[in-house]
Amino acid sequence: MKPKRVDHIAIAVRDLGAALAFFRDRLGLEVEHVATVERDRVRVAFLPVGETHLELLEPLDGEGPVARFLERRGEGLHHICLEVDDIEAALGELGAAGVELIDREPRPGAEGLVAFIHPKSSRGVLLELVQKPGEVG
Repeated sequence: MKPKRVDHIAIAVRDLGAALAFFRDRLGLEVEHVATVERDRVRVAFLPVGETHLELLEPLDGEGPVARFLERRGEGLHHICLEVDDIEAALGELGAAGVELIDREPRPGAEGLVAFIHPKSSRGVLLELVQKPGEVG
């Protein structure tokens, strides 16, 4: 498996409005769009930076993985996302190599099919794989 590029770097925030006051108003980044992922109980703002994005993650409530992350660690870097052409093939290859996966099957995300690699396998960093709509797979 060879990733195509870094798709985004995700930052967990408690208050999306306050976070945007910094990233948009102080750094001059534009909000490309905002999406809600009900399954993960999160609202996501996408801010393009060159060929990649910053992704700001705000929990919808006290449930879900981002809310739990904020309880344990506070605001900050949540994950790095790598774009792949074929997420099912990538997961099969990684699983066969003994990589610990959070998701063995891809699931719908804010911008395509996604799956997460457990930080135990990636030196403490939560990694997300994404296959954009219209790609092979």
